[in-house]
Amino acid sequence: MSVILVTGSYDHEIRFWEAWSGICSRTISRSGEAGQVNRLAISPDKRLLAAAIHKKVYIYETASSSSTPLTSLDAHTMNVTAVSFHSEGKWLVTGSEDGTIRIWDLRSAQVHRTYDNGAPVNDVCVHPNQGELISCDQAGCIKQWDLSENLCSHELTPAGDVPIRSVSLASDGSCLVAGNNKGKCFVWKINEEKSELPRYQAVTKFSAHKKYITRVLLSPDVKYLATCSADTTVKIWSISENYEFRQEKVLQGHQRWVWDCAFSADSAYLVTASSDHTARLWEMASGETVRQYNGHHKAAVCCALHDGPG
Repeated sequence: MSVILVTGSYDHEIRFWEAWSGICSRTISRSGEAGQVNRLAISPDKRLLAAAIHKKVYIYETASSSSTPLTSLDAHTMNVTAVSFHSEGKWLVTGSEDGTIRIWDLRSAQVHRTYDNGAPVNDVCVHPNQGELISCDQAGCIKQWDLSENLCSHELTPAGDVPIRSVSLASDGSCLVAGNNKGKCFVWKINEEKSELPRYQAVTKFSAHKKYITRVLLSPDVKYLATCSADTTVKIWSISENYEFRQEKVLQGHQRWVWDCAFSADSAYLVTASSDHTARLWEMASGETVRQYNGHHKAAVCCALHDGPG
């Protein structure tokens, strides 16, 4: 099965890596084009790479050697901070500092729908049911947006106006985790809409880092949570059946802020991107770096990994 591993940087370049050898196999250099690479996402069929670069999203073919995008999605007026594919790859969702969340039809490259969040959006993820989006923002809000009803159906504000930096949904739809600018994590159990219980039931909160959390990410098997931070570390937390989070490992090696991470499909490996210009591949079982990816000339701020079936 092919492994697609991609990193993006403030050096304006996107690099594809051979995961095991650490060799850079392709560089999308955007000579003469301004704009740092903010977020990356690989389509479920592995065919496309969506790169949020400044105000636009560029769609590249993963199997091509061309630095020319297939298309660009152009409607946001400020930095695009989040990008995520629908499970069938027909549409894409983006969030931006301009306060909007947009759904794009990939066939036409047109905006299909716009949600007005009202505050700069920091992250957006698609619920596994593909019918809802969860976003978080600079005003400290987490919102659920219903795709069928075209509205915000739930809103959570776990820590007043402290900005929520990142959100992650369990692959089975069982829980939601959020991380904020003060290093705190918040966890909600997600109940069925039909049940008597609240849709989002707060189950725990804990202090994960003393500095900013930049990314929270639940592993595909929902046994672990990874938290990336300005403190140069990534922490791995085990999750018990009753939502107790226990610190299992501290991944140490990056020299500066760790901005982003991505799990392998089997939850056995984690890729991280850091301001120290490098990305790393970590083995979850040992907590050790098994490969380092060197080549970016400035901060590596985003990464994407897809090693599952296409």
